[in-house]
Amino acid sequence: MNDLLSGIAVWALPVILAVTLHEAAHGYAARAMGDDTAERMGRISLNPLRHVDPFGTVILPAFLLVVGGVMFGWAKPVPVDFSRLRPLRLGMVVVAAAGPAVNVLMAAMAVLGLWLIPVMPDPAQLWLFENLKNAIYINLLLAVFNMLPIPPLDGGRVMTGLLPWPLAVRLARLERFGLLLVLGFLFLLPMLGNAVGINLDLLGWLVSGPVRWIAQVLLGVLGPGG
Repeated sequence: MNDLLSGIAVWALPVILAVTLHEAAHGYAARAMGDDTAERMGRISLNPLRHVDPFGTVILPAFLLVVGGVMFGWAKPVPVDFSRLRPLRLGMVVVAAAGPAVNVLMAAMAVLGLWLIPVMPDPAQLWLFENLKNAIYINLLLAVFNMLPIPPLDGGRVMTGLLPWPLAVRLARLERFGLLLVLGFLFLLPMLGNAVGINLDLLGWLVSGPVRWIAQVLLGVLGPGG
């Protein structure tokens, strides 16, 4: 029980802020590009409670934290009417990229927060360090994972906005199956690999390297030891 409470104390705030402000960023970007759907539905807000999905933001990450599984979760998707974006294809790119961009920005802010640790009271230093460390990791994980070019992930929508129209249409058609594809790569392939003694964690391989590299750059440029 103590281990569970300790884990919640240093993971809850980073995870909730990372996934909810990611969604808020999509709403702000959509409004800037001409679609006020999210604003009319009360989703243009920096208040994380407006974006929390009880299962995807709270229950599932807490369960995975307990069982030691992969860190995975989501917030309530911000509604976007892509047909109202102007210009349409640039609007798709801007709205999709806004979430991962905000996650990278939050990771950079967490790195800057490391400078505050020496001036904090001793009992708070470890708690703050663990929260900031986890904030760096979870924000970069969300940014890199969501930029994979698979619809409906943000990277898939960015690619849809950038590719020539015939290729963009073909990629957009994958959105119906994209989530199943992602879940298969995320959970089923590693389970199958474990059963046969082969490392089939392809998504982990694609994501972990860029996450480490970006973290090293941010720490080297902005961190206390940089």
